[in-house]
Amino acid sequence: MIQIRPMTPEDFERFWPTFQAIVQARQTYAFDPALNIDQARTLWLENPLRTLVAEADGELLGSYFLKANADGPGGHVGNCGYMVCENARGRGVARLMCEHSQKLARQEGFLALQFNSVVATNEVAVALWHKLGFETVGRLPKAYRHGELGLVDCLVMYKWLADEPVVEKPPLLIGRKNIEARVSRRRGR
Repeated sequence: MIQIRPMTPEDFERFWPTFQAIVQARQTYAFDPALNIDQARTLWLENPLRTLVAEADGELLGSYFLKANADGPGGHVGNCGYMVCENARGRGVARLMCEHSQKLARQEGFLALQFNSVVATNEVAVALWHKLGFETVGRLPKAYRHGELGLVDCLVMYKWLADEPVVEKPPLLIGRKNIEARVSRRRGR
């Protein structure tokens, strides 16, 4: 059973090797590969509005953050970043986190989500975001210095969420036991 819950500082310690490997590979994130653990913690865990982890039976599978894309008049648009641990790739973790983040974004008052810099050569992510309803609304030529391919394009991706109904905040625990508990409570058991 995969759980999605708020990330703790202890979780970040476990997540750090994944964060470091992804950033240092220079294939998907425009974060400085020389970030140390304290700088990374501030960037990923402390600065965003919400940061969550996905795990199953104590195994860390990935993490995502949610924050405003901009302040002031642009504060109704959210922004997310997702990282999946190498051992969890291909198991639907990114899809689950993105779906969860869209619901959470609506609950936090965001009307849309925008991904500012999706590396165009990250074809798996681009295809998944399209399947989940995100549109490519812009292309930034040669905006990313890829670790293997040199200068590559980045995509700006966007999804309007306001047509989705705002539902009661779901518990961060996802799984059959949680669903059964909620159904049981409603029936008065």
